[in-house]
Amino acid sequence: MAQRQLNWSATPWDDSELLECAMVIPEDANTATFGLRAPSGAWFDYIPGQFITLELPVPGGTVQRTYTISSSPSRPVSISVTVRAQKNSVGGRWMLDHLKPGMKIKAYGPSGIFSSHKHPAKKQLFISAGSGITPMMSMTTWAWDSSEMPDIVFVHAAKRPSEIIFRERLEQLANRVPGIQLRFTVEESDAFRSWHGYRGRLSQIMLGLMAPDYLEREVFCCGPEPFMQGVRDMLNALGFDMAHYHQESFGAPVRTEADQPLIHDVKPADSVMVKVNFAKSGKIADCRETESILSVAKRSGLNIPSGCNFGLCGTCKIKKTEGDVHMVHNGGISDEEIADGFILACCSKPMGRVVLEV
Repeated sequence: MAQRQLNWSATPWDDSELLECAMVIPEDANTATFGLRAPSGAWFDYIPGQFITLELPVPGGTVQRTYTISSSPSRPVSISVTVRAQKNSVGGRWMLDHLKPGMKIKAYGPSGIFSSHKHPAKKQLFISAGSGITPMMSMTTWAWDSSEMPDIVFVHAAKRPSEIIFRERLEQLANRVPGIQLRFTVEESDAFRSWHGYRGRLSQIMLGLMAPDYLEREVFCCGPEPFMQGVRDMLNALGFDMAHYHQESFGAPVRTEADQPLIHDVKPADSVMVKVNFAKSGKIADCRETESILSVAKRSGLNIPSGCNFGLCGTCKIKKTEGDVHMVHNGGISDEEIADGFILACCSKPMGRVVLEV
């Protein structure tokens, strides 16, 4: 006797069927989660971390927008995307202002290769910023629902605590098992609300405190490209095996391994010799790309005041007038100072000929 199915139809949803908006959940002032379902009752088959493309009837014409799925395939009767309307957003703004329960939209997918399913590991490190948290939420929910005790360190960066998407849901999960460790860092606190988590830009020092065993973990990263570039720079500088690093992006959707863009990170090479010109002192020194400016200065008999020696205190800040350096700092210099040509000598390595105002 064939076993009767009780809860959903025998076939998964395919993108020939419109999706119906079933639920809209406000997350913060400019972010909402949209629950979508198939009117036929079909279920959703995908892997956590994948994305879906929505066709949105915005004023001026239809546009297609791709959103990472924030729900987990372990809960297959619906699918959800969590959308933040960024400044000048068209599709996201329309969704927040106009998409209501009962409306139907065209969708394509799911698709994508950014998934913990593609790189199974006993210990995982999720690193996200802003709405880059959505695939991490999907993968964390899957890990929870699988009933296998997860070992996840979940690092997330937000502007302020009230903008940490899914904070309450993540805390509910983390409060019930030891294997989900939440580590939040924010740029600033909310007014009249205390904050006891990390504060400031994610740095090497912070990462070491958040996940002391990060070298043993499979890393998944999602956020704006400058954020992911910063994470890659940190991990490269810390000697992390980048074969265990995986990232998603907000750019063009990556549907297959062949679509994946190659990452060309700057990595100082020990075999490359360069020159450092200390203009005011009249000293010119030969060195390897892997040597810090501070080290080259000391070897040349120059005294650049310094303190921590890992880019935190800012004591060794100097002006660069020509050339490029590879600098991985820990918060000792601001973006404005960098734009004005300043560097921290202790954590800057020369990439070619460099001239310094020293």
